[in-house]
Amino acid sequence: MLSRNIRALHDRIEPHRHWLLPLAAGLALSAIGLGWLGWDLGAGSGDRSQRPSLLEQLRQLGRPSDSTPAVPAPAPPPQAAWRSPLRRQCQGLDRRLQQRLQAQLASLPSRRNTVRIDPSNYGERFRQDAFGNPLDPTPRLVVLHETVYGLGSAINTFRTPHANDDDQVSYHILIGEDGRIVQAVDPGQRAFGAGFSAFNGAWVVSNRALAGSVNNFALHLSLETPLDGEDEGPSHSGYSPAQYDALAVVLADWMERFPISATAITTHRHVDLGGARADPRSFDWTALQRRLAALGKLC
Repeated sequence: MLSRNIRALHDRIEPHRHWLLPLAAGLALSAIGLGWLGWDLGAGSGDRSQRPSLLEQLRQLGRPSDSTPAVPAPAPPPQAAWRSPLRRQCQGLDRRLQQRLQAQLASLPSRRNTVRIDPSNYGERFRQDAFGNPLDPTPRLVVLHETVYGLGSAINTFRTPHANDDDQVSYHILIGEDGRIVQAVDPGQRAFGAGFSAFNGAWVVSNRALAGSVNNFALHLSLETPLDGEDEGPSHSGYSPAQYDALAVVLADWMERFPISATAITTHRHVDLGGARADPRSFDWTALQRRLAALGKLC
């Protein structure tokens, strides 16, 4: 009898399915919207900045819930282990260099210029991967890049909206040839500096349809390329002393704020799994070694 009733109900609903299903979906979204509105109106004078927006609630519909069993995320393809060119150094420090860099480090907050870029080119750090596994979003890796073209060109690219994932790009910090320090993305957020990438067997897959990336746990820093390097050549004349000073100061600041060791400072060339990236070209690791040692970050 029960199955006969179910069959009869099915026969009555089936001719109207083309409009009943959209109606049901609309009612579900309306319920979410009303729930959000009711929460917002009933929350009094609390801090509204801490509440999820309606858009964020809708996005949550497509994410694994806490009750969804996590499954192992795929591992990145084999990759050579990173061997840092930076060596431990506690002695033989340049005192004048120490004084100069310590003064620059103290003035870093006032030297750092922040620019606004388009929201399509950066995002929040994920706390859960695409398979429901918890993630630690704390930055623990620094990836060094170069702009290839001028500093202004890079900033204009970041300010341009990019709807296509493949076109989205940004760095946390850019350093001009004259030592200018420009912050494009807050370190607490995720910059889109390296797409198909991994570091020592680690990556984060945030979308099951895409490969993994180091972006969720990386900080990206790019050096302005000299004029003779605005091409695809294997090398150029190199970066200025002012750039290496600013680079060391920014790295020292990050190493104080986050669990980043000298061995976790690497290059885009190394983390790139596609084999197409070569930056930063003509990088002088000895110049960085001297400066980080002077700042006490290699001892």
